[in-house]
Amino acid sequence: MWRQARWDEKLILEMERYTAQGPSIPYEDQFSDIEVKIPSTIARVKPPSIPSLSEIEVVRHYTRLSQMSYGVDVGPIPLGSCTMKYNPKIMDLIALDPRVTDLHPLQDEETVQGLLEIIYITERWLSEITGMDRCSFQPPAGSAGELAGAIMIRKYHLDRGEDRDEMLIPDSAHGSNSASAAMAGFKVVRIPTGQDGEVSIEALKAALTPRTAGIMLTNPNTLGIFESRILEISDLVHSSGGLLYYDGANLNGILGIVRPGDMGFDIVHLNLHKTFATPHGSGGPGGGVVCARGELVDYLPRPLIARQGDRYFWDYECKRCIGMVRAFYGNIVPVIRTFIYISLLGPQGLREVSEVSVINTNYFVKKLMEKPYYEIPYNPEKPRKHEIVVSASKIARETGVTVEDIAKALLDEGLHAPTIYFPLIVSEALMIEFTETEPREVIDSYAEALNRIAEKAYREPSTLKISPRNTAVSRLDSVRANHPKSVAPSYKVYRRIALSTEGFEKK
Repeated sequence: MWRQARWDEKLILEMERYTAQGPSIPYEDQFSDIEVKIPSTIARVKPPSIPSLSEIEVVRHYTRLSQMSYGVDVGPIPLGSCTMKYNPKIMDLIALDPRVTDLHPLQDEETVQGLLEIIYITERWLSEITGMDRCSFQPPAGSAGELAGAIMIRKYHLDRGEDRDEMLIPDSAHGSNSASAAMAGFKVVRIPTGQDGEVSIEALKAALTPRTAGIMLTNPNTLGIFESRILEISDLVHSSGGLLYYDGANLNGILGIVRPGDMGFDIVHLNLHKTFATPHGSGGPGGGVVCARGELVDYLPRPLIARQGDRYFWDYECKRCIGMVRAFYGNIVPVIRTFIYISLLGPQGLREVSEVSVINTNYFVKKLMEKPYYEIPYNPEKPRKHEIVVSASKIARETGVTVEDIAKALLDEGLHAPTIYFPLIVSEALMIEFTETEPREVIDSYAEALNRIAEKAYREPSTLKISPRNTAVSRLDSVRANHPKSVAPSYKVYRRIALSTEGFEKK
């Protein structure tokens, strides 16, 4: 039986010894004659509380913390829509080279020509992959790329003297689409999904008006279904004067096979931290590259990378652009990782990424459906692309065990839970994406674990209601855990809450 490590580890600042046991600085005497004049108003009244721990104490402290964590280096993280693939270590080695990490955004361009060349080449590759003309690396994350695209659409119509203030968004879309559209000043118009799992063409036709600015969608959609009528959607939206924005969250399902530009999209945002194997979150940062074609290129955030002869530089010329969406040039380390990733794979390798991710998904579906517990909503006979959404509504209805209980029980199996309760159009949804990096044995074990949990739901439903029991932290009170006074944004806050009688159940 799997057990997660559970250490009652103190914060390093709570370790009470502040002795001189730490490593000494052999050259500190060289600076003893340097006079530093610090104004008394800001000078410390006492030395900082920095524990002088030995090397082995520091190593053990952080190793124990890592043992209470779960990441893709430990096991699969099949979060549907997030594309949490394994990140090759060679990319860490290169991207964390001091010649990259020690650069400063204000240093002269002539001193970073090699880096600018990498960015330039990467832009040409991403433009070709998406079927766009130019790309901006400004947005620091996917949500920022979405917002940039929505603002571009807004400014494009205003420049044409058209007050188009409605953005069409399928009801299966990522929630950030609606948020980005609203932040850009649009009214969100919901387009329902048909029984085949695709955008309802009739509903789309009914929603198109002279106020339609465009449509934001991803293809394949969040159900893992390819929008087979995308060319018709493109013709309808364009004929009404609107634009097509592509949410790149699901590009992993079509990479190297079909391009958004060939489907009729005008603007594309990419998640470098999904498709191109840059780590998410604290392993990041992310990259939300936004690309455009035709006259929409004029609206891309500046600066854009440019080349003149053998010299590379940032082009700040902005006649109609939306300006900057963050300071400087965006997050450059994810661009370097992307460059390495594409270089290693090449065109055929990129295509194979999608082919294997699709095979993995459909193999998983076959294994899971060997037992009669889960259901596939919306056109269950149709093969999926990079991800699958299954429903546990039958289990919930017949046993009272919800998809949240199933997710918690997966943790007891030593497996990371998938995305749950999304998309909202599926009752008791589990959204699962293995990507191309997971071997068959992992997919087999995950399907077997889900079916084993379902069987237990019918035999001993009460035991699933108290899962997880094998993890460092037991089940949270969902209401308290989401309350501002209980949320744990850091390990320091977590310890304060975990050791109290509120927020977390103390073992």
